[in-house]
Amino acid sequence: MMSSIVRRVTVSIAVAAALTGTAACSGSDSDGDPGGDGKGSAGDTKGTGGAGTLTDAIVALRSVEKSTDGADSAKVESTTTMGTMMSMKADGALGWADGLTGNLTITYTGGTMADQMRQLGTTSMEARYLPDAYYAKMGDKFAEQSGGKHWIKYDYDDLAKLAGGSGAYMKDQMQNTTPNQSVKLLLASGDVEKVGEEKVRGEDTTHYSGTVDVADLAGRNSSLSASQLADLKSQLEQAGVTTETIDIWVNDQDLLVKKAEKGELATGSMSSTAYYSDYGVEVAAEEPAAGDTADFKDLVRSQPTG
Repeated sequence: MMSSIVRRVTVSIAVAAALTGTAACSGSDSDGDPGGDGKGSAGDTKGTGGAGTLTDAIVALRSVEKSTDGADSAKVESTTTMGTMMSMKADGALGWADGLTGNLTITYTGGTMADQMRQLGTTSMEARYLPDAYYAKMGDKFAEQSGGKHWIKYDYDDLAKLAGGSGAYMKDQMQNTTPNQSVKLLLASGDVEKVGEEKVRGEDTTHYSGTVDVADLAGRNSSLSASQLADLKSQLEQAGVTTETIDIWVNDQDLLVKKAEKGELATGSMSSTAYYSDYGVEVAAEEPAAGDTADFKDLVRSQPTG
């Protein structure tokens, strides 16, 4: 029988899948700032322009949403911190022309998740995204405990069934969101302002900032049923999630260059920042060999209840 650590890692990676996608993919700048404070971070110049009106900001963000969505793909650099649960960084390329696809290298740098991964002989894994499933490649020690298989498959439909409202939300986000999801959130919030003009990694950008209600926006920006949304809101409340701040930086082509999010969880603070570049880059992701892939639902169901 597989060890409990394998089961815990299997479930934890399912949670991380949503965080490393385009919707909540997060990162740090080249100087290692883990989240950003919403007013510029290491390597970025503070804004010099005055704040614009709400109407002006909304008009501008609608253009950003359209341009970023139409770009179809981009390179991503990211890090995420979620209280004591985990901190991680990711690097790779993602496409969204026909469902989420792409490849990321994910490294767990701290928290209980990193400790669990170390017990499996690695803190890094390869992640592949396809329109109907997410795949995580583990190390040899994991394979020794899973019938020689290195990959875990997370079918989005299975996640929705096994994880309740949060699983349904994860499926919806993984299949339908793009890097401009943060722009959509700001537009839906009705609380956004232009902070000013700033430099991000040497590029001229415009900085926008706003606050969103997490549970409310889950309803506005997804196709969840009423029961799924109620389940998700309950789980968000138990996790202590209420609101979060979102900051975005946009270049003169109306493309998202940087995104930073901050919020509070029951386990501590959540912060994330993502950098996007090389829009239109070629992205290809192939399904791993079936003989080297273990299914998430089978791994979970093989464990004793509780």
